[in-house]
Amino acid sequence: MNQRVNIELGSPEAEAFEARQFKVYTHRQLDKIAAIQALPEALRFDMKVVSQVLPFRVNEYVIDELIDWDAVPEDPVFQLTFPQRGMLRPEHFDEVAALMRRDASAAELKPVVERIRGELNPHPAGQMDLNLPLLDGEPLPGMQHKYRETVLFFPSQGQVCHSYCTFCFRWAQFVGDKDLKFASSEADSLHRYLAEHTEVTDLLMTGGDPMVMKAKHLRMYLEGLMAPELDHVQDIRIGSKSLTFWPYRFVTDPDAEDILELFRELTAAGKHVAFMAHFNHWKEMDTPICREAIRRIRATGAEIRTQAPLLKHINDDADQWARMWTTQVRLGMIPYYMFVERDTGARHYFEVPLVRAWEIYREAMKQVPGLARTARGPSMSADPGKVEIQGVTEIQGEKVFVLRFIQGRDGDWVQRPFFAKYDEAATWLNHLEPALGESEFFYEGEFAAMKDKKQALITKA
Repeated sequence: MNQRVNIELGSPEAEAFEARQFKVYTHRQLDKIAAIQALPEALRFDMKVVSQVLPFRVNEYVIDELIDWDAVPEDPVFQLTFPQRGMLRPEHFDEVAALMRRDASAAELKPVVERIRGELNPHPAGQMDLNLPLLDGEPLPGMQHKYRETVLFFPSQGQVCHSYCTFCFRWAQFVGDKDLKFASSEADSLHRYLAEHTEVTDLLMTGGDPMVMKAKHLRMYLEGLMAPELDHVQDIRIGSKSLTFWPYRFVTDPDAEDILELFRELTAAGKHVAFMAHFNHWKEMDTPICREAIRRIRATGAEIRTQAPLLKHINDDADQWARMWTTQVRLGMIPYYMFVERDTGARHYFEVPLVRAWEIYREAMKQVPGLARTARGPSMSADPGKVEIQGVTEIQGEKVFVLRFIQGRDGDWVQRPFFAKYDEAATWLNHLEPALGESEFFYEGEFAAMKDKKQALITKA
């Protein structure tokens, strides 16, 4: 039951927001979504087929407030949250569809679905092995340490989201297969590892979405970072899609104020709290409740940085990016990254050629004011590091991509330019070949040695 909640905005005209009950639908409740019933039966069947393989979860706020049902199926938030036939390869779709048409049992579906998932590169960029940290010689589940100064932590209570993005590069977290999932409930292990690694300055809480956790659980992980032995951990990042999918988390949820108080305590203790907000389209910021949530987070002293991948069917248009970045700056947020869609899951449905990604980025940057030009990209979070496409040019008569590492497994790679042969079809780093007569990219030999060394440590452990 909704109740009236007064929000202090610092003025007599303070708006009141209704507390809203969180109601979610998964693939088992697709038929219970009223808005879906008006769609063609064939489209509803396609959704059911795809949702057997890729995770589906959406809540009523997204359905009621963010999707223009008159524009379905082209509506960008519909594409962002609801499964589409093209998200599976035709042969994969047909195989699952045939089983469903004859009402195959769960036992018959399971091995087929698991095999298809295994073919979708469920853990790109060395997530399950190369990034795995060790404590007392033992692998630490639920953590990644890819770059020298940054540790990623996956709290077990935060390995779900208020809704799922159809493009999510961590989709394997949400399909119920423990072998594909990584998470940790060990706050003590996190704090011990950080204490032993004084080179680490940044902790990224990620998931899933840490903001699905109760405030007391988030505090369990973050409060200990204020201890003197962890003074070197200065930056606390929280990766979240909650400002889009459930902004009530910071406004009317029962422990909303507890979350904000934790942010205030961390910033008062001298920690830099960066809320890493995932916005894929300007429509996501258009609701009053979202804008109030943004205001409340910023009022704690935390900053909000924004990031998103470039996605076909959702935001592969320079005007949309320009409007999104400009809106974010106006709301007090900092545009941070334009990513290239990762090589996992429904990548073939969403991917955009690298040359087109660079053109969209460039055209968008031409349209925005200086404060919005903080967004870096297009960037590929690939195995060796974050590689940015800086442009296309001609050197010694050869047309090339100009690339550089924004972040690398070896700090010496960072900001070092290198060149790849121009390829109109390439959509990822491994599609590119060295230019100017080189036999390999400058980092490849060293990176191969790193992988061998890490594998030896894991095998020994």
